[in-house]
Amino acid sequence: MSILRNEIKNNLTQLKDEIDQIFAGGRDTVLSEVTVGQVYGGMRGLTALVCNTSFVDPYSGLHIGEYTVEELADRFPEEIFFLLCTGKLPGPDFLSEFRNELNERSGVPQYTWDMLRVLPKDTHPMSMLSLGILSMEQESIFKKNYLKGIAKADYWKYTLEDALNVIAKLPELAAGIYRIRFCDGKLIARDPELDWAANLALMLGLPGSGKEFANLMRLYLVLHCDHEGGNVSAFTSRVVNSALSDLYYAISAGLNGLAGPLHGLANQECLRFILAIKEKCGDDVDENQVKQFVLDTLDAGKVIPGYGHAVLRVTDPRFKEFMNFGKQYCADDACYQIAEKLFHVVPDILKTYKGGKVANPWPNVDAASGSLLYKFGLNQFDFYTVLFGVSRVLGFCAQNILAQGLGQPIIRPKSVTNKWVAEKLMENKVNS
Repeated sequence: MSILRNEIKNNLTQLKDEIDQIFAGGRDTVLSEVTVGQVYGGMRGLTALVCNTSFVDPYSGLHIGEYTVEELADRFPEEIFFLLCTGKLPGPDFLSEFRNELNERSGVPQYTWDMLRVLPKDTHPMSMLSLGILSMEQESIFKKNYLKGIAKADYWKYTLEDALNVIAKLPELAAGIYRIRFCDGKLIARDPELDWAANLALMLGLPGSGKEFANLMRLYLVLHCDHEGGNVSAFTSRVVNSALSDLYYAISAGLNGLAGPLHGLANQECLRFILAIKEKCGDDVDENQVKQFVLDTLDAGKVIPGYGHAVLRVTDPRFKEFMNFGKQYCADDACYQIAEKLFHVVPDILKTYKGGKVANPWPNVDAASGSLLYKFGLNQFDFYTVLFGVSRVLGFCAQNILAQGLGQPIIRPKSVTNKWVAEKLMENKVNS
């Protein structure tokens, strides 16, 4: 862990220097204006946060640090966590040291398993994941040291300790939830010789899954790890941690946001759409049949799941990486083939349908990921968001470690009433 800790310290020094230069250049400089529509519209498009782990370019997609996802697709999630925290990729010695560290910190407490086993049988897996994280909160290193009294400059060090403990236990927890909720409840032991993602694949215990599924898990956990700081889950996690609630509280809160249908359920909807095409048209569906199904869906006033993005104006590079994986390992699979045909027909349809009002007709990451999970026998749709959450925890942890290291204050924006807004509008009219 010394490699990671030292590089985070170096990254924080650089980020602090950058902030000092920014403040020296104009601390009171106006970055953007806020419209009435933004205030009432979920603050969409409002520039009000700084996130140094990742950013999304409208034309090149997600960047982790300075790297595009295409440059990172063959990396291990452990390396991506290092990148999120430090802004650079690790050297050759990091992986073995980090895996040893995670091995030492692994092991979900028995009281967590006992709690999960007595929940109602139909408890949603995301509720189980959130509760599982919360149940371990009593072990927070940050909280124990905060209560003793620690310097603010050291907050990030204890936040890192909590992050490593959660990350080490997360594959076991997620896989155990799957086994308890959907299987016979018998847990599968982790293999200390395997990497983080491969252990998750192993402990899920899917029949016939092997190296190919482990490769999919690595790719999945890399591609979903972070997505700026303003999405519901990342922002929720950051707000909670800004109050110095420890990382267990913050991660659980972020996962609760991710569980919402508007955030973390999109790949399920995409897969259901693909399966609906398969059910109606059969396995050997052609592009004309897919095109007609899409048109019928639009004519019914519905959207095409997996197409369009709030920021991107091109095909999501993460979608491309999933499709490349599918082409290599799942080319004969009916669901993969339907996803491929949708990519061939949907953008052109959306460009012209009823005047072509869709700003971005291109596929996002969710248009492909669900069909690949389904191919490998993961057919419990409610579990898909758990995998999303396992990946996104890497981003939650990194964002909060850096925020604490930079001494960022509690997040507390100002709210106003309808009356205040109306008076402001009237004032502007009088002055114009």
